[in-house]
Amino acid sequence: MLTNLSPNIRRGLTIALAALGVCLFKALSLPLPFLFGPMFACLVAALAGVPLKGLGQVGVAFRTILGVAVGASITPDVIARLPQMALSVSLIPVYIAVIALVGVPFFRKVYRFDWPTSWYAAMPGGLQDMVIFGTEAGGNMRALSLIHATRVLIIVTVAPVILTRGFGVSLTNPIGAPIASLPLSEMALMAVAAIVGWKGGERIGLFGASILGPMIVTAVLSLAGLIHARPPAEAIVAAQFVIGMGIGVGYVGVTLVELRRVVSAGVLFVLLLAVLAFVFTEIVVQLGLAHPVEGFLAFAPGGQAEMTVLSIIAGADLGFVIVHHLTRILLVITGAPLAARLMRVKDGGPDGGSDGGPDGGPDGGGTGKDAGADPGRRNGKDGGGGGSG
Repeated sequence: MLTNLSPNIRRGLTIALAALGVCLFKALSLPLPFLFGPMFACLVAALAGVPLKGLGQVGVAFRTILGVAVGASITPDVIARLPQMALSVSLIPVYIAVIALVGVPFFRKVYRFDWPTSWYAAMPGGLQDMVIFGTEAGGNMRALSLIHATRVLIIVTVAPVILTRGFGVSLTNPIGAPIASLPLSEMALMAVAAIVGWKGGERIGLFGASILGPMIVTAVLSLAGLIHARPPAEAIVAAQFVIGMGIGVGYVGVTLVELRRVVSAGVLFVLLLAVLAFVFTEIVVQLGLAHPVEGFLAFAPGGQAEMTVLSIIAGADLGFVIVHHLTRILLVITGAPLAARLMRVKDGGPDGGSDGGPDGGPDGGGTGKDAGADPGRRNGKDGGGGGSG
């Protein structure tokens, strides 16, 4: 009966459940209630078969707030420190290569996904970009979407525990100044930067336009001395709410077969990523290239939006963390398709055939179309922008 609800009613139901999650997390004094409350409430509802629906372009618009927050953190001081970051940033390509060497055989040999699905599932890039590139190469769109959504979900869930229990960090740092304390002129500039950066970025085909576009425009304004603060706390809280909700909505329509094969593959892959992230974090810390918290956040292969939120509330050096994540995303976005072509990673690739992934594998699951709605649409326009990779 719920499946017959109109899209607007489904969105209203989704928002109500997300708000209920916030209230529950607050009542239990759990961390990050505006991020985790909506995420877990919508995740449970999605797995229970509730027909949730994201906020579409409104949800994407909220991501621009984090782009502005990152851009405002790019100050002359951060630019002056770039040479000091060069050595740790130079480890990012090595990090990506090691992930590929471990991840591709894992998905190909252990879970018997086809070559393009294995390749793009292993790449620690943006969710939407990896799904699009992988699908164009002949990969399984649904599997790619769920694997990357699972990566983001687990990292966002576990990272705060590591920060608090492992590093003794308090996640109570102010995320921004109250809206009443910020000059109207600066907030107006932030709004202009968000809209111009987002839509201008889309027009020129910029990947991750909703975050990178506002970030670039705001960084220019920050370096010019026109913006001196991050967006108000209320705006960043709203962005957390929508992002958390979007991650949960990403699991709408998941079947038992997908939970057993695809999601379990994503979970085990995250464990492998955790080991690699720990190794590279230790390297940069032992070499004196970063403090432990910044090193951990810089090499945690989570979504850019989610890691921005965690960096802010952990009081970490946002400039340092974001420089490393931007390098990772840029290298994966530009390098993964090129490397895929060079290695002939396509349907019927180097092995001369494809195992068909979960759709044609031993579990006998249905096709991507049968398994559920278009995941690219769910995690993009309709997904509320959850999971940036």
